[in-house]
Amino acid sequence: MSGIRQRVKDMFYHAYNSYLDNAFPYDELRPLTCDGQDTWGSFSLTLIDALDTLLVLGNHTEFQRVATLLQHNVDFDIDVNASVFETNIRVVGGLLSGHLLSGRAGLQLEPAWPCSGPLLRMAEDAARKLLPAFQTPTGMPYGTVNLLRGVSPSETPVTCTAGVGTFILEFATLSRLTGDPVFENAARRALQALWNTRSDIGLVGNHIDVLSKKWVAQDAGIGAGIDSYFEYLVKGAIMLQDEELLSMFQDYDRAIQNYTRFDDWYLWVQMHKGTVSMPVFQSLEAFWPGLQSLLGDLDSAVRTFQNYYSVWRQFGGLPEFYSIPQGYTVDKREGYPLRPELIESAMYLFRATGDHTYLQLGLDALESIERIAKTPCGYASVKDLRDHQLDNRMESFFLAETIKYLYLLFDPSHFLHGGGEVSWEEGGEAGQCVLGAGGFIFNTEAHPLDPAALYCCSRHAQERQELRDILLSLSQPSEKTGSQSQPSKQTEGPGPSQSESITLKPGERKAARLLSCPVQPFSARLAILGQVFSDNT
Repeated sequence: MSGIRQRVKDMFYHAYNSYLDNAFPYDELRPLTCDGQDTWGSFSLTLIDALDTLLVLGNHTEFQRVATLLQHNVDFDIDVNASVFETNIRVVGGLLSGHLLSGRAGLQLEPAWPCSGPLLRMAEDAARKLLPAFQTPTGMPYGTVNLLRGVSPSETPVTCTAGVGTFILEFATLSRLTGDPVFENAARRALQALWNTRSDIGLVGNHIDVLSKKWVAQDAGIGAGIDSYFEYLVKGAIMLQDEELLSMFQDYDRAIQNYTRFDDWYLWVQMHKGTVSMPVFQSLEAFWPGLQSLLGDLDSAVRTFQNYYSVWRQFGGLPEFYSIPQGYTVDKREGYPLRPELIESAMYLFRATGDHTYLQLGLDALESIERIAKTPCGYASVKDLRDHQLDNRMESFFLAETIKYLYLLFDPSHFLHGGGEVSWEEGGEAGQCVLGAGGFIFNTEAHPLDPAALYCCSRHAQERQELRDILLSLSQPSEKTGSQSQPSKQTEGPGPSQSESITLKPGERKAARLLSCPVQPFSARLAILGQVFSDNT
């Protein structure tokens, strides 16, 4: 597979160098005119999105250079209207991933890393610019926010379902690393509000009014406008060990299987009645088999993947919309902007099954993109798969997701899969945390997050608070009744041998253990594939 990996690297560097030479510091490259344009906010988006891909491909030197460049050049205190959803998954997610991978990249780390660091502070700064969007009566965020002025009074309250439910990974990571619960609380409030709006048959629509909670677009499915909401319920449950999020998804999945699934395709239906509204397959739905594989539903995942792969073989890519009854593209939806979702599912399914069918898809994708989309200045989105017309745009997700998943598909021993000779590293105060041992969770922009880092920082914060409480209690004078000194009653907390929960419920804080030392440092535990086991488990 080394030869194919080299071809993927060559593809990345042709696109990446073309962006640096022709488009930086703009957000994206225009590959047909060899220049750049700002698209999502004017903060060198492609460079942020591609940062962790550099490390995935083994380029530590360029990772270090770009991380330093971003710290000096990117400013979020600007008068720009930005998508709350896109800024979160691409910018906040990209900076968090870069922060968590900084040790592997050889950057000089702050003593408390991963609980502090310059890229983490940048991610926190960007996320704080998004928080005004969540200040609604329902807790569901507006779709757009001005990074300098907040939400415009004229901003529409209508946003897509994914724009409400795709924050828990990044915002919970921020809260656990920084100790500030405001981000995770905002994401959870939005999730709960969205959950409460589902229909009597258990489905959600496509667009909702975040002020009135009324559904504006009532088409239910797993594709555009909804997709990453379901993805984040599953991945949030895994990363945070949160049974409530998993239960939410399972309830949705039962409704999805009952009302939208037909012959291993997933159609669009009316959210209240379950009647078919659009018998189409959307390219964004191709993430679904990969998500099913995370839950162990391999039989269904394999069958659905084969349906999607048949469309790829028909056109050399996935059109944005594909009519299932007609077996052909939908008018004005014939394009393929080099999306990653089918390759993403292939990576997960190859890891789960070892079936070389998924490697063949990867090879097909590599050759199709090279043959159809390559230009002298990078790779262009395909405007029409029928005649291979090109569009003058290279989305940042091509470097962040498509190439990353393609490379990881052909590198089964990569450290992100838990492979390699040294697959873990130390972190936290005095190196007490075991990090990077596996179980990385990819956000919807393919930025890997390490669950062990979240536990590391939240555990240290708890220990410091417990120690402060202990010292405070010992410094207070005992109460006296008459001339006799009465010892204060002490309530014994659970002993240190009792099993510790990985996460706390929102707003919950463990009570201080009076006259007891903080629990054992994380060095006494093992982190294997993202699951944390204490020494007495």
